[in-house]
Amino acid sequence: MIIPYEQLSSDALQGLIEEFITRDGTDYGVEEVSLATKVEQVKKLLKRREVVVVFDFSTESASLLTRHDAELIAQNNTAD
Repeated sequence: MIIPYEQLSSDALQGLIEEFITRDGTDYGVEEVSLATKVEQVKKLLKRREVVVVFDFSTESASLLTRHDAELIAQNNTAD
């Protein structure tokens, strides 16, 4: 289930963003970018709805996903 990021506390949102940034397999290119810069980049993606907050009822946890990935998961869940 996608939930509006505006409904999260600033601390919860910050934690989700930092987890998203440091998630294994995340690549930001050749040039090193500071954590603060990456956080601001993700916030912009959230505002543009390119990244969304997803709550998983089965694990009772939230995470950030690209909108595309969230839509694929939703489609797979409705196909079951």
